[in-house]
Amino acid sequence: MEIQIPAGVKGREELVVAFEDTAAKYGSGLVEVYATPAMVALMEKTCLNSVLPYLPEGHGTVGVKVDIVHSKATPVGMKVTCESTLLEVDRRRLVFELLAFDEKGEIGRGRHERFVINTQKFMEKL
Repeated sequence: MEIQIPAGVKGREELVVAFEDTAAKYGSGLVEVYATPAMVALMEKTCLNSVLPYLPEGHGTVGVKVDIVHSKATPVGMKVTCESTLLEVDRRRLVFELLAFDEKGEIGRGRHERFVINTQKFMEKL
């Protein structure tokens, strides 16, 4: 299978921070601000959704590496936006650059790698 995803593909996802997205709820902290694991999940979702239209039927992607900095806290009720850019396509390996920001400015950035998989074959190996 040859992957036909052009480098430069962009993605964008938004959410409004709810209590379910906080460090207190995730257990990753004690305060009710946007949790780092929630930001990572939004970043992964942004990357996944950006390339889904280019994947053959029965294929998806899985995250394999995350290298991010969460630089600023975001309170409940504020909108968070994540933008991704596909920097590199190396056969099945996809490398993305990420930027996350809230209504006041940047809250995180980094890189993320995903691999294209045949979903059925992937699940059969588990």
